Amino acid sequence: MARMFVVAAAQEVALVSGTAKTVLQVGMPSNHRAPIIRWGVFFDGQSVTDEPVQVRLLRQTSSGTMTTLGVQKLDGSISESVQSVAQYNASAEPTAGDLIDAIEVHPQTGYEMIYPLMQEPIINGGGRVGIECTSSSAVNVRPKIVLEE
Repeated sequence: MARMFVVAAAQEVALVSGTAKTVLQVGMPSNHRAPIIRWGVFFDGQSVTDEPVQVRLLRQTSSGTMTTLGVQKLDGSISESVQSVAQYNASAEPTAGDLIDAIEVHPQTGYEMIYPLMQEPIINGGGRVGIECTSSSAVNVRPKIVLEE
């Protein structure tokens, strides 16, 4: 790892009531692994009485069908190439694997997890991690994942 931090941050993704949707997925090439430094979801709900959104951070065993998303360096002066790839807004869901984290977030707020040093979950070489959201109401979400490559 070269201490190069990268972020995959998607534009708003619309959630449909009662339907699980992968809103962001990050993948690594087969010969490279990376720790997740932080991840978050930020909602734009309007109703104070809406139920919390169920959010899961998952290892995923397939890529599903999504829109390609560029992964950006947090420090543009670093010359190394970004190795990770990202996609967002699944139209065909990837296959869920192991659960890394699960939370409930009120749809008028957001949530960001920043992992303590040496306790970060790792995306293995050739692996994928995705953020999946299930909302009881129609709401938009902005997801992000920050990695160290």
